Amino acid sequence: MFSGTRKKLQFCEEPFFQETEMNKRLAYIFVAVVLLAAIVYTPRRYEPVQYVDRQNGDLVTEQIPGEKWLLWLYGNPVGELTLEALAKRKFVSVLYGRFMDAPRSKKKIAPFIREYHIDTSICRKKDYKTFNDFFTRRLKPESRPVDRDSLVIVSPADGKLMAYSFLGKQDFIIKGIRFNLYSFLRDSSLAGKYDHGSLIVIRLAPTDYHRFHFPLDGKVLSEVPVEGYYYSVNPIALRKKTGVLWENRRDYALIATTSFDTVVMAEVGAAMVGTIIQTYHGNKAVKGAEKGYFKFGGSTIVLLFKPYTLKIDQDLVVNTSNNLETAVHMGERIGVVAVREEPVLREAVMKQ
Repeated sequence: MFSGTRKKLQFCEEPFFQETEMNKRLAYIFVAVVLLAAIVYTPRRYEPVQYVDRQNGDLVTEQIPGEKWLLWLYGNPVGELTLEALAKRKFVSVLYGRFMDAPRSKKKIAPFIREYHIDTSICRKKDYKTFNDFFTRRLKPESRPVDRDSLVIVSPADGKLMAYSFLGKQDFIIKGIRFNLYSFLRDSSLAGKYDHGSLIVIRLAPTDYHRFHFPLDGKVLSEVPVEGYYYSVNPIALRKKTGVLWENRRDYALIATTSFDTVVMAEVGAAMVGTIIQTYHGNKAVKGAEKGYFKFGGSTIVLLFKPYTLKIDQDLVVNTSNNLETAVHMGERIGVVAVREEPVLREAVMKQ
């Protein structure tokens, strides 16, 4: 009697268990498909990265090395997890930097030059041992003439520039987020001196000349290293994460000058920039002289000025107000000494 009942139960349960196992398999397949789709999904580039060519005023669409990789890291859920867990870490940039220092990286040079139309006629040498050797290439002096007027400040690097005349509560906004001056300098007393001053940001793409130079004459008072992460500084990344300038690894120098008071010049590392190298010696800053270089990757130069010391060239300010970067070359003028305001007017502005 009981054995017959058990057989009936087994007969009834078999389809149920078979259906359950099938549902589990279907669920696993569904999850796997979703994960695969999430991993391979790359968002469409809905807004091109554009800048103004200062030489002719044309609006240019930028070619971005590793564009799909950046879109995946900053626009894909799995990519964003990878970014936070691994890609922003120093060891990843260091490891990639070591690969770019290896002799086998040389084979990447010729395709890179062809794809991004890099002018090698202005380079000092033609043969390079590694990709980093090419990346940190020196240029012929005549290719980057330096404006020697003592009242003029020049661009310290080749790159795309944004200019902000006044670091006020309403005006100093980058991509919708107020720049955190205190976090950037890690010195509240020093930050207070520049709180109503001016700022210039120069973004160096991987295709740019990656040595940086002094933008003015003066005396280097100090060089301060600040530890941080290695997020990309590309506009694709900045659209998703605007705080990279005060979160990334950086060095900054205080440069005492005759015409511009004390200027802050900062070099900000970025994704795949394993090292920021300072090559100058002593404490003398000479306009146009090399200060250092970045190894492989995009990077940024930041210049900070105290209130009423700098008048930024108008075209740069206008382009920035239109949310456009301007392509500049090392050595070209980007601003002049500001005419001092009347003390009463300055005091009134400072109280606003």
